[in-house]
Amino acid sequence: MECVVQGIIETQHVEALEILLQGLCGVQKERLRIHELCLKSGPNLGAVSSELRILCDLEQPEPSWTVRHVGSSMRGSGAEQISVLVRPMVESKASKNVLRFFYALGYKLDHELLRVGFAFHFQRGVQITVTVSSVNKMLKLHSTDEALPVTPGMQLVEVTAPATSENYTEVVAAVISFCEHLAPLLHLSKPGISTGVVPTAAAAAASLMSDGGGTTL
Repeated sequence: MECVVQGIIETQHVEALEILLQGLCGVQKERLRIHELCLKSGPNLGAVSSELRILCDLEQPEPSWTVRHVGSSMRGSGAEQISVLVRPMVESKASKNVLRFFYALGYKLDHELLRVGFAFHFQRGVQITVTVSSVNKMLKLHSTDEALPVTPGMQLVEVTAPATSENYTEVVAAVISFCEHLAPLLHLSKPGISTGVVPTAAAAAASLMSDGGGTTL
């Protein structure tokens, strides 16, 4: 299970966001270059279509592969009242033959993306990961070197934290608390709910660039 929120920021303000995150997290960033392949099941696998994502980490000396399946988000009045999406998620490391394996099972490639940017992994009561990346589409199959931005001039910011059915309320509270520190630069909400660019982003970015950093929490 995971808790997740997303937002967008103009590329010109990403450096300021990085300065803020460096101060808040107190850890070094990790470079991010992920080739993401979205697969959907064929008719031979049942009437209800299923979707999974295969992630190839291109930043590693030897590309590493991960299979990721995300379930339907938590529903009900309690879920609607919180600003963080809670959903089941299963992730597993895989070999370089993973794509061939799922093709043999009957899965088909739906689309693929290249995410390029950076991530911060840190502990703040709970384990939290913040990723900032440009999302790129490929004009040719698997052509990561020719990928083009889906939304030029904008980058996706995602905050995620692993959770269980027993502690997700605590994790949600930690994510909400952390996101409040990013409010001058961007607004984070449940995936699929676009809130656009924050009007105060330019002023906040200018202030951060002049200060050169934040405070470690």
